Amino acid sequence: MNKKLIRRGLIASGLINIGAVLILSRGFTNTAINEADPVVMSNFGLLMIMVWGLAFLGASTIPSNIKWLAGAFAVEKLVYTITWIRWISENSLTQIYATDIFAGVFYSVYGLNDFLFMCFFVWVYLYYSKTKNN
Repeated sequence: MNKKLIRRGLIASGLINIGAVLILSRGFTNTAINEADPVVMSNFGLLMIMVWGLAFLGASTIPSNIKWLAGAFAVEKLVYTITWIRWISENSLTQIYATDIFAGVFYSVYGLNDFLFMCFFVWVYLYYSKTKNN
């Protein structure tokens, strides 16, 4: 049961990374996302978020211990969560929504999404830490 949940969580994380970027960036044409955070959320940055999504999908096919991979994923999600907290504390969501609703949704949810999946990846790391075959 736990391994099935882990697989589904990895797939969900991958699909959300890829799908949310493609939809909310309107296929990399939504400049409001780029302008609100030109360093982290440039089109290159958005592409790298999708690459992480591919890594999560790839990890979902590994039938054995992914302890250290899950640990790396948790750190990646921690970095994005901290980046989002800093961004949200220094910027106005109201202004982003006024510019573009898709960009507003993106900046409203990306950090919460990363925080939840960070918790998931920590749980996966701990799950495999308790198994016999580390």
